[in-house]
Amino acid sequence: MADSHAMGTHQRRATRQIRVGSVAVGGGAPISVQSMTTTKTADVEGTLQQIYALAAAGCDIVRCTCNEQEAAEGLAAIVPRSPIPIVADIHHQYKMALAALEAGVHGLRLNPGNIRKPEHIKAVASESRDRGVPIRIGVNGGSLDPSLYEKHGGLTAEAMVESAMQELAYFDEVGFDQVKISVKASNVPLMVDAYRMMSEATDVPLHLGVTEAGPLPGGLVKATAGIATLLLEGIGDTIRYSLTADPVEEARAGRLLLESLGLRERKNVDLIACPSCGRAEIDVIDVANRAQEAFADREIPLQIAVMGCVVNGPGEAREADLGIAAGNKRGHLFVKGRNVAVVPESEMVEALVDWATYINEHGVEAALARVDTALAEREAARDRNALLAEKGDDANDAGTKIAEIRRKVASPGGDARD
Repeated sequence: MADSHAMGTHQRRATRQIRVGSVAVGGGAPISVQSMTTTKTADVEGTLQQIYALAAAGCDIVRCTCNEQEAAEGLAAIVPRSPIPIVADIHHQYKMALAALEAGVHGLRLNPGNIRKPEHIKAVASESRDRGVPIRIGVNGGSLDPSLYEKHGGLTAEAMVESAMQELAYFDEVGFDQVKISVKASNVPLMVDAYRMMSEATDVPLHLGVTEAGPLPGGLVKATAGIATLLLEGIGDTIRYSLTADPVEEARAGRLLLESLGLRERKNVDLIACPSCGRAEIDVIDVANRAQEAFADREIPLQIAVMGCVVNGPGEAREADLGIAAGNKRGHLFVKGRNVAVVPESEMVEALVDWATYINEHGVEAALARVDTALAEREAARDRNALLAEKGDDANDAGTKIAEIRRKVASPGGDARD
């Protein structure tokens, strides 16, 4: 699904388009998800294993470190076997960028704070231009050029944007424009300000991220706060969660965020669940967690609901493709709000997987046609009535309370307009 539609009141920012291998970035292309391997790049088999796991989790582009000759040699073997485009992450040695290009990578990431000599930057840009390989200018708040710190009195959004624009100027000198930019910081408000300023300064595609966001769950919250804020303003063309965790978690988080914002078509299950309460007839948290695990590696693009009671459950999740609501220690299965089956509590997750698989393969109408929905609805009604009977028809004694409310409103001095 192309994500060129408006997000809230914000239209997606128009940018030029580049290509990282087979993946288009910017210019209205779907926002892509990126991550970075944690293996030694010289370990070809180990790195490829992680790349395949990332691709399965929804990663579109993967970055591998190229900090030594052995890493560049590893890239030469990795690139032709990778299922997704490879970007080489360059540290201080510009020659490693040239080596990575020789290895056949689909993109480079350069940090202006680490490679500072203009002649080295332009040498890499010239070689990239000749090979048709894009470069990400990766400004990082933690490694800004000391002269910019001094000029701006510390780490500021203005300093980060100036760093990126200086690098762009070097690229312009050699006629290279296949560029994307990131201006990451670990401070979320600073990161947001820098990207907003960057989006006003250039039409170059922007790579969003909160650098060094940290471990779960805090890192997930920080990264989402920054990335989602900008995406909802129409800013951003590709994203990466920088988590202190298995990189597969980064890819999953990025994909889920884009799906949640309606910026990418759903690839896997969207599991919704009630927060649980005193009405719950089952351990909702346990069932939801087991369902999440059961669907983790299944590419079934359905919304599935797990609800703790049959009083409000079906209505609250009526728009879900499939759901289950607990009642009288049984699970009432419903498809698009219609009861289709009643299953024992122990079989709830298994039933969800079975029905989701069938719906995904045959469609909702076929799923409804295979059961006696009238029978299932009678069973569900019986359990709902039993739960209501436990509290009585008027558990809150509403009639008495309404009379008292009216008395107080009508009493002297009780004018509701006061």
